[in-house]
Amino acid sequence: MADTNAGGSGANCLEKLKSYVTTQKGFILAAEILLSFIIIICYAASLYGGYSAVAICEMVFAMVFFAIFMMDLDKQIQVINWVWSDLFRAGIGALLYIITSLICVIGGSGDGARIAGGVFGLIAGLLFAYDTYTIFLQIKSTRQHTAASTDDRV
Repeated sequence: MADTNAGGSGANCLEKLKSYVTTQKGFILAAEILLSFIIIICYAASLYGGYSAVAICEMVFAMVFFAIFMMDLDKQIQVINWVWSDLFRAGIGALLYIITSLICVIGGSGDGARIAGGVFGLIAGLLFAYDTYTIFLQIKSTRQHTAASTDDRV
């Protein structure tokens, strides 16, 4: 007999994708992936293609975290603290994008693609910094809700 639910898991994954992109975290991660892809294209067209390594790494990391959060694997795999891992990913990404983008914008005279990649990199650095800020607020609010008294002698 033919399986009538053959497209069920694919449709379920697509529904999870659509619903996760509408959340704030999903939108930020999707924007990070898109900006990183645009930066890769700009740096690939540049005379100096070596700057694309930061964009490639950050795009891959953002895709991994997007998939983990979209499929709710962060609730199933609790060995890793995903919120802190995401904080470090976004913070390091913001620093690397800002540093490499400033280098490209300042030293990119005569190379329009490198300057364009640098400008998009600065925008991506700001987006990653905003992501870091929202994650920090999430950690701060979680700690305030779970704070307990350490003094048991009342």
